[in-house]
Amino acid sequence: MSSLQTQAIETLISPAMAGMGYDVVRVKMFGASRPTLQVMVERQDAAAMTVEDCALISRTVSALLDVEDPITSSYTLEVSSPGLDRPLLRPADYDKFTGLEAKIELRGLLDGQRRFRGVLAGFADDLVNIVTKDGTKALPYADIDNAKLIITDELLAAGTAEAAKQGQA
Repeated sequence: MSSLQTQAIETLISPAMAGMGYDVVRVKMFGASRPTLQVMVERQDAAAMTVEDCALISRTVSALLDVEDPITSSYTLEVSSPGLDRPLLRPADYDKFTGLEAKIELRGLLDGQRRFRGVLAGFADDLVNIVTKDGTKALPYADIDNAKLIITDELLAAGTAEAAKQGQA
């Protein structure tokens, strides 16, 4: 399945997900003999995803895909949350997770380097800023091939603090 097809599916399901209180993080198709359509979703209120959330999303996405029928072959639908070591896919992710450690891989070389690991320092002017052991680097957002958070004590503490905050609400 092409990226245009997965974009079309994301465009199709995003309004329904938003109306239900979720944001679509990623839509991805993988596998050859029996393809899997992965729909990665997070709650807009930042609460932890539950099995019930995933079941509700799965039923809704299945219904939307059955009506529009954008995938002609058989496939498996997988609904998941991004998890702690979540992928960083949108410019807003780099601001949202400022101060946390990440790994970023570029499509090409920048100053002789393709892979960067460090603390996110935000997004500005189409550049992702990351503080590495060699100093602050400004990575062109358009050149990022893969990026994700790294599970660290700080990330775990941020997740625990968010869970405690949700428990008080």
